[in-house]
Amino acid sequence: MNQLVPLPSPALALPALMASADERAQLRFLEFFAANIRNPNTRRAYARGIGEFLGWCAQRGVPSIAAVQPLHVAAYIEELGQVRSAPTVKQRLAAIRHLFDWLVIGQVVPVNPASSVRGLSHSVKRGKTPVLASEEARRLLDSIDVATPAGLRDRALIALMVFSFARIGAALKMRVEDAYVQNRRLWVRLHEKGGKRHEMPCHHSLEAYLHAYIDGCGLGDEPKGSLFRTIGRGTGRLSKTPLPQANAFQMVRRRAIAADIGTAIGNHSFRATGITAYLKNGGTLEKAAAMANHSSTRTTQLYDRRSDEISLDEVERVLI
Repeated sequence: MNQLVPLPSPALALPALMASADERAQLRFLEFFAANIRNPNTRRAYARGIGEFLGWCAQRGVPSIAAVQPLHVAAYIEELGQVRSAPTVKQRLAAIRHLFDWLVIGQVVPVNPASSVRGLSHSVKRGKTPVLASEEARRLLDSIDVATPAGLRDRALIALMVFSFARIGAALKMRVEDAYVQNRRLWVRLHEKGGKRHEMPCHHSLEAYLHAYIDGCGLGDEPKGSLFRTIGRGTGRLSKTPLPQANAFQMVRRRAIAADIGTAIGNHSFRATGITAYLKNGGTLEKAAAMANHSSTRTTQLYDRRSDEISLDEVERVLI
């Protein structure tokens, strides 16, 4: 089986409940991740959630994948809700539903045991991502020492996320040629989730930072190379290796601490910071959604933190 379909990663190793199934069922299970799910982040999350659920079933004596019943799914979701957040529970239930839909279509199981199970109620009107005030974002950018390739890279990457509302995944996928001149202005091309391509002109500060990075590190001669790269050990120079997302997160935390910023920010914080700053300065929600490549303004509203200042002002009215 493994010779026929090599596993992409350890996360997709067959759970015990699938390892005991026939080869056709195993192949269909692997195809769910390899052929049906294209986004690597979704694939990892679904593999983790489904693996935990099937392991939970095996521990409770469920003999096979075909023997999983709605009661098993409901009991697992109920138990999971005691220790995990509502969004995590909803994601796990969605993964289980999608898997069994796939297995039903492939005639591995007769019915989907998760289709009748209701998840936890959960409504979000305000995002959880920590954001920076405009002056904090400026202080962070100004605090970076750009005398080194690492400093030029870090300032350009953070500015890209702030001024273009780019997701970290889209930013790290960029090639050098994705920063290009059009109508005498620098534009960026972002390859977003779902295969969407998003292009927008650069803010003048972002334009200056990207030019300084590309020119200062000599990247202009490598249009097909990754724009944001790791730093070679012992050399202090850019390597050919694309910067991993985990490394970008560590960089952001390190730069924030150096700039004396107490907020526990991450890569996604800059997207919310940029959107909030744009709206505070008279931007419209519709334009913000277009710039962020959101299909709905409801998603953009989750990044709007203007109400935080109103709440703080009201709290200070409690004069004692």
